[in-house]
Formats: sequence, structure tokens, C-alpha cells
Amino acid sequence: MQNIKVRFAPSPTGHLHIGGARTALFNYLFAKRNGGSFLVRIEDTDLNRSSYESEQVIINDLKWLGIYWDEGVDVGGNHGPYRSTERIHIYKPYIDQLLKNKDAYYCYCTQEELEKERKLLEEKGDNPKYTGTCRDLTEEQRAALEKEGRKPTIRFKVPENKVIQIHDKVRGLVEFDSNGVGDFIIVKSDGIPVYNFAVIIDDYLMEITHVIRAEEHLSNTPRQVLLYDALGFTKPEFAHVSLILGPDHTKMSKRHGSTWVEEYRDKGYLSEAVVNFLALLGWSPESDEEIFSMEQLIAQFSLERVSKNPAVFDNAKLNWMNSQYIKTAPIERITDLAIPHLKKAGLLEENITPDKYEWVKKIVHCMRERISFIAEIVDKVGIFFNDQVEIEEGEALDSIKGEQVPGLLEVFAQKVNEAPEVDEEFGKGIFKIIQKETGIKGKALFMPIRVALTGQPHGPEMYDIIAILGRDKIIKRIETIKNNI
Repeated sequence: MQNIKVRFAPSPTGHLHIGGARTALFNYLFAKRNGGSFLVRIEDTDLNRSSYESEQVIINDLKWLGIYWDEGVDVGGNHGPYRSTERIHIYKPYIDQLLKNKDAYYCYCTQEELEKERKLLEEKGDNPKYTGTCRDLTEEQRAALEKEGRKPTIRFKVPENKVIQIHDKVRGLVEFDSNGVGDFIIVKSDGIPVYNFAVIIDDYLMEITHVIRAEEHLSNTPRQVLLYDALGFTKPEFAHVSLILGPDHTKMSKRHGSTWVEEYRDKGYLSEAVVNFLALLGWSPESDEEIFSMEQLIAQFSLERVSKNPAVFDNAKLNWMNSQYIKTAPIERITDLAIPHLKKAGLLEENITPDKYEWVKKIVHCMRERISFIAEIVDKVGIFFNDQVEIEEGEALDSIKGEQVPGLLEVFAQKVNEAPEVDEEFGKGIFKIIQKETGIKGKALFMPIRVALTGQPHGPEMYDIIAILGRDKIIKRIETIKNNI
């Protein structure tokens, strides 16, 4: 049986896009499902845009998602180095081989000349490809061009009239006409190999068996297949996963909301919820279940169930899914995630005591079924932190105008003062006691007290509110309301 090995090879030119995260996840799941290995390397051939900082962001985001690699950058292995710019010496013999076999040649065309050629082809309605100006230069012509100070690129000589076939694990048989490809650059004028060349050398030498990547790379694949053939390399299996679209069925971008993994982490989405959601973007399980742990995803994942159709990123679905994980996660974990947001909003001081932590934990426990992501908690907990209660117009304000309200609040305040403990148990029993004593019941009983304590007609359970506010805050709020009605 083949030893399966896959890779994720991001370019460190920015943050980890949600589409890149899904690609990494699919590779990881495929490797683990089949007892294979998963490698991460860095494609940093774009010297102007690549940075070590971006590399670290990508690495940290992958680890936050629970995606770890068996080999590659940050962990090492037997096929390093794992950054393209550290492998220049490895690429050179293969460049020399292509030049020697006349499968590649030096090209001296300037950017201005290439742009002029492209425009002319477009005006004629032709495919804007390189027409091979430098394909058959003599040594004398090359020498003259170099004397002008031109620094050449190296282009691959694409064979003519060839059908390039790709047996894609997701898309089936895909064919390309070599006549539409054009001789393409494999080494830039600064001596740095381009992605399409470096990637096939790296995949071959690192023994990658399956290349699972986004559909947008499908157009690169015929060039890579030609290079595999020219160098006599065994080709890996290819699987091109459809794009992720926004709700309007256009390519996902900033106008659709957050597109980076880091943004979802910072808003307080749980990593396992993001993984669960990403797995279902383009892959479908055999059952109708929607909530999966990483272990369950590994047990069920297969390329056969990856769809050819684009996946639509549904924020509402992600929020629902994340809310399910928030509800079942350990309360300490959700509290720890909530505290930085509460501090940033100025609701908590920088250093909180153990007692204050326990109080915050009660708030989180009370509110976590009402939030889709952790950052939302800031807009929902003002009723516990604000000293002054602001009564909402409409139903809330109307509920405290009844003539029985002052007496009702007086009785409630008295019970709070007399209680040994103002806790959840007290909150659950107090309304039956007041109902017996006053004869007031239902909405007429609950609503004025809720509004007096929170300013709102709806919200968390009253026993939670009472336990969180505690005796002193309750009495203060009752007194304030009584003095203003």
C-alpha cells in the first residue's frame, strides 16, 4: 500500500485566509484518515511580499485550529530545508538539466516588450501568451542582449500540439491544450525560481503523493505536469477543491466580512467550531449530522465526498455552530476567553481577584446561551456592570407605572434584606413567596422587578440576575427606581 503524504505550502505574504485554512484542514484530515503524514513548508519565493512575521501568523493559526504537522517548518524532518528561499541550491541542478536538454531557454524580453506583445494579441482576439521571441536565439544574439545589460529570465519550452491530461480526484478528467499555455518563466531575472517550478521540485523530493489544493491552482497544473514529464518525475495525484463563495455567490472577500482565521479567533470563535464549519464547506458526511469533533472528521473524511460545486460561506451557520460549542464548553474556558473582551470594553480592571473571577464566571454562565461568539458578551452584560439602570421605552417603562409597583418593590427589597443568602436558590423561590403575600402574579409580578433590576423587559432568568447582582446592588437599584416612579 502506498505511503500517503500530503502538504500545505502557504506563501507568507499575509494572514491565513479562511480558504487556505480549509485546504490545510482537508490535507490534514486526508493524511490522518489514511495513516499518512502531513507536511508544512513555506513558499517564500515572492521576496517583496514574504515576511517572517506572516509565516509565524500562519503557523500560529494552524496550531490554534488543532492542525499539527509531522514534518516541515517549525518541526524539521528528513527533507529540509522547508522554506523555498533556503532551497535555491537544490533547484539549480534541475534548472541546468532543463537548459541542457533544451527544454528551457534564456529570455531577454523586457516588461515593456512583453506588455506590448500582450496588448497586440488581445487586440487580435488571441490568447495573450508568450509567443516565443527568445526561443531560438543564437549565442551571438544572446551575447549582444547581455551586453545591453539585460538580465534574462529562464522560460520552459512548452511542447506544441499536446493534450495535457489531469486525472483529478475531485474534478475527474481535465484536459488542456498545450498550444494555449505559452512558454512560461521558471526562474526570474534575479535568479529566484518561481512557484510553478519550485513547487514541483519540492513535492517530488519531499515524496508528496497527493496534492490537495484550491481550484484556483488548477490553471497552474498543466505547467507543472509538463515540468514533471520533462524532468522524468513521477507525478502526484491531484485534487482541486472548489472555491469558497460569499452569500452572494461571488468569490469570498472582505465585503462579505472576516476572511482571516485570526479575525475569527480574536472575535471569540472556538477553534473546534471553526474546524467543524470549514470541514463542511465542500465536503459532506454520509449522515445528516452537523457537529463533529476532529477525531470524528478524521474517521469519516474522504476525497470522494468532496463536492465539485463551490461552497457558500454562511455566517449565520457558523454563528449557530459556534454557539453550540460555547454552550457545552467548560465554563472556565469560556470565562477565560470572555475576560479579555470585558477588560478591553472597560468593564473589568486589569487584575481581578479570585472572588471577582467567580462573579464573572456566573455572568458568563448566565449569558453563554445568548451569544454566538465570545465578543458578543460585551453588548449583553451591561445590566450587571452599570451602576445606573436605564429603563427602556415602551413595555419596560409601562410595566413600572402601575399603582401596585411601589408596594411590590418594597416587599421584594424587604425579602432581599432579610435573606441569609441572596443566591440562585433564593431567586428561584422568592416569587412564590411574594405572590402569596401580595396576591400579585404572572407578568404583573415578574416584569416590574425585572425592569427595576435591569431596565429591560426581557433577558436572562431572574434567579441568575438576582444571584449575580447580589444584595447590595439589588437594594440600590430598587431604591433608585422607587425614588423615580
